[in-house]
Amino acid sequence: MRTFLIILITVVGVNFSSAQKEIAGVKVADKETFQEKELTLNGVGLREKLWFDLYVGMLYVTNKSKSADALINSDNPMAIKLHITDSKVTQEKMVKAVNEGFENSSHGNASKAEISKFKGFFSEKIVEGTIFDLVYMDGKTTVYRNGKKKGSVEGLEFKKALFAIWLGKEPADDDLKDGMLGK
Repeated sequence: MRTFLIILITVVGVNFSSAQKEIAGVKVADKETFQEKELTLNGVGLREKLWFDLYVGMLYVTNKSKSADALINSDNPMAIKLHITDSKVTQEKMVKAVNEGFENSSHGNASKAEISKFKGFFSEKIVEGTIFDLVYMDGKTTVYRNGKKKGSVEGLEFKKALFAIWLGKEPADDDLKDGMLGK
């Protein structure tokens, strides 16, 4: 009987811990490697609008933190992974959301030319299952779509404005921000 209880507790524990690794059907890794640098999951959340689950957002960092300001201002390597979970997220809607996000977050940190260059990385059709990695490392933010490099924008100030879209005072979604901060 005792052996049975130990096995049951182990199985339930394993199932519970794996259940915490999946959100809206997206498997979430504790660690990811970007540009040969391993980063740790800081937190994960779901971007919802009305009753639609639009995408899962994950924040990977060098040093975990629950402070949005510290993460936004950090010059350490970090990445935001966006896994699109709904076909309602189109290229046009993504560009519109990026425009709104920069209006709410940049406060002059990102130039119009930098924002325009960044939006150009979203020129292809977006479908359910598309994954974007926004990787800040070595003073530049590089965008990957499904693992393929789309381009980079130089500068810490641009990174601050970009990451503030999700982590700033007027985030895209408060619950997603809290999730990415590990709250």
